[in-house]
Amino acid sequence: MTSIAIPPGMPQYDDVPRFDVAQVRADFPILSREINGHPLVYLDSANTSHKPRQVLDVLGEHYARHNGNVSRSVHTLGTEATEAYEGARAKVAAFINAPSPDEVVFTKNSTEAINIVAYAFSNASLRPDGDPRFRLGPGDEVVISEMEHHSNIVPWQLLCERTGATLRWFPVTDQGRLDESGLDDLVTERTKIVSLVHVSNILGTVNATSRITERVREVGALLLLDCSQSVPHLPMDVVDLDADYIVFTGHKMLAPTGIGVLWGRAELLAAMPPVFGGGSMIETVTMGRSTFAAPPARFEAGTPPIAEAVALGAAVDYLNGVGMRAIQWHEKELTAYALDALGTVPDLRIFGPTVPVGRGGTISFALGDVHPHDVGQVLDSLGVQVRVGHHCAKPVCNRFGVPAMTRASFYLYTTTEEIDALVAGLEQVKKVFD
Repeated sequence: MTSIAIPPGMPQYDDVPRFDVAQVRADFPILSREINGHPLVYLDSANTSHKPRQVLDVLGEHYARHNGNVSRSVHTLGTEATEAYEGARAKVAAFINAPSPDEVVFTKNSTEAINIVAYAFSNASLRPDGDPRFRLGPGDEVVISEMEHHSNIVPWQLLCERTGATLRWFPVTDQGRLDESGLDDLVTERTKIVSLVHVSNILGTVNATSRITERVREVGALLLLDCSQSVPHLPMDVVDLDADYIVFTGHKMLAPTGIGVLWGRAELLAAMPPVFGGGSMIETVTMGRSTFAAPPARFEAGTPPIAEAVALGAAVDYLNGVGMRAIQWHEKELTAYALDALGTVPDLRIFGPTVPVGRGGTISFALGDVHPHDVGQVLDSLGVQVRVGHHCAKPVCNRFGVPAMTRASFYLYTTTEEIDALVAGLEQVKKVFD
């Protein structure tokens, strides 16, 4: 493994799982690229991850030899495609320790997964026989947080507009953590669902949800966790997490774009009305009415992203091969190293936790008065790829009084040398704009 100098005060253990970062990097063809004459330094994995050959090969192999539609053909290609598709579902279920593969719904991404839950609430609210857990109206409340990605804000705003329910939220502290001081007043018997980010895509905060989960259970509400930034980076056990739903997306965990996951408790998925109508999600159809298939098919109308799901299964295989605990520890050490290194840059302000405890490998910052777009352009000229903007989290930017932030984010293929390149690049930015 690439040597990481652990800052003073950071615990050092001999028994933590390790892997060879150089060997991992060799699996990613894109990492051999040069950008503007410089070696590629990719620090934007919170936006999208790169794909190893093992995933790219499975994607190509599926289209080259096993291309067929699923769940509707008895011929060989259709059978092979169905077996691969459902095999990927089983791999994903095992990866998150879901009790059953039938609790895994394939979606386009996390955004679609959240919208499925929100529209199920809406559809149930229109039906007199709708399950009361999903029925919303005036006086009912939905709770989110100020820390959310837009994909976990806008669907709930629209749901409240459709139903007359009220949207409320947890504020964020100056340290970039959820302010739970008003928990009992915020989550009450009027609350129908609490939907929170597990790991912030902009602040890097890992939200410890146990107190919130306990309160949610006390009042009889439901809990959804946006795990887009946690499933790719941390060992995940939905049983231990004790949420009712989690969502995540494939392209942030080495898989292609266009594939995501909604996991839900079996009995909740069975009680939810469908959101999309069409082929494959039905039980019977007459001209007068339709009845619907059991989950997960109920929520997978039409031809699904078959090859993308199969490639997601290959990504799960790759991550399991490296080891999620090893990936978690690698990123924890990288984050400690990066926080220490960025602390040497004059006029740099880090948003979110400034210690590696309770935070992931995503660090957003401001560099004096230099606009993040200018920071990003200078870094790109040096081959360093970071994300700039509001990161689909404008309320967070508003909370900290900035229009945008620069964000560096890490993954299993990130090295300390790349963090050093970022710091050197920021010094060049200072020279250009001072």
